[in-house]
Amino acid sequence: MARTKAVDVVEQIRDNAHNVYDKILKSQKPSMATPIRSLSNVRYTAKKGHFEMIGKTKVRTLTVGTVKTFAQTLKMMALSKELIETDDMATKREAYYISKNWGKAGFAEQAESDTIMDDVEAMFGVNREQLKFIPEEKGGDIAGKLIVLDHDSSGKILKIDCTKFGSGAYSIPIDVEHLKFQSQAKFILAIETAGMFQRLVKYDYWKTANCILVSMGGVPTRACRRFIRRLADTLKIPVYAFVDGDPYGYFNIYRTLKVGSGNAAHLNEYFCVPQASFLGVTPQDIKDYDLPTHPLKEVDVKRAKDALKNDPFVKHYKLWQAAINQMLKLGQRVEQQAFAKHGLDFVVNEYLPAKLKKPENFLP
Repeated sequence: MARTKAVDVVEQIRDNAHNVYDKILKSQKPSMATPIRSLSNVRYTAKKGHFEMIGKTKVRTLTVGTVKTFAQTLKMMALSKELIETDDMATKREAYYISKNWGKAGFAEQAESDTIMDDVEAMFGVNREQLKFIPEEKGGDIAGKLIVLDHDSSGKILKIDCTKFGSGAYSIPIDVEHLKFQSQAKFILAIETAGMFQRLVKYDYWKTANCILVSMGGVPTRACRRFIRRLADTLKIPVYAFVDGDPYGYFNIYRTLKVGSGNAAHLNEYFCVPQASFLGVTPQDIKDYDLPTHPLKEVDVKRAKDALKNDPFVKHYKLWQAAINQMLKLGQRVEQQAFAKHGLDFVVNEYLPAKLKKPENFLP
């Protein structure tokens, strides 16, 4: 991953602030432009394998109506500059509380703080970790035939064997760029739910299938996606996604893993896994395996129809359009745990082995 040096980030912040300052001195209205972070500002091509921005921006000009958000943006930039220069860091939650010292520029809710932080990130084309802001959430869990090469605070190399955690798992760190890998595994299985991950660990599925198991824990964090990407690139093995059969699993989880999101399109090149394919659970699995289901909620139907109409990834693949239309026709959604109807070991002994015999049939 291309890394912008800390000194370059500070220089960008300083230049931007000077530009605002100079315009104020000239009695001009300063402005700041940030990319629009939504699906309306991205395109998808299979050749590149990720969402990329098409250039739409929003311009925030200093006026009576925007003075607070303008000030908050400048204060967030100043905080980042201070953290970089002192080689410190702040969680997103800590950044929100620091703003309580900013007087009227303080944030009322963390959602406001997060939005401004994302704007600053997109403005400079760097990730929030380079701005010295780190997320609260963990990166994900790993089990299986993998040795991770890390180092301790003294620089000593540590060999972490992911087969040696018993009933537990190795936790992906926030920063994964320095990690190296050793493995003879045949594939990576990225799993949505912690419960299904634990089921596969309990049955030592990684041993019988010669694979690496990754628990995404819902929508995969950036660290999780970057870890899987680096792992797949290094080992040159496929990535298969195993998530719930509903619009949230398809779009928020799988599509984010594979091609990124509209919200972070300026970073999708690095935080996505283009080589991923969708193992299941598919709408066809409901019929093939006679699975218990739940009716689609109104929000599910809306999300699915919106994807068919507006999602560049879905619009690119007719196979996904067919799967979504099949789901809408069935009017049902299905969870990974539904296979328990056929026995707790059904996924390990029947479903996954049968699916993995024909990976060419996986959804793209």
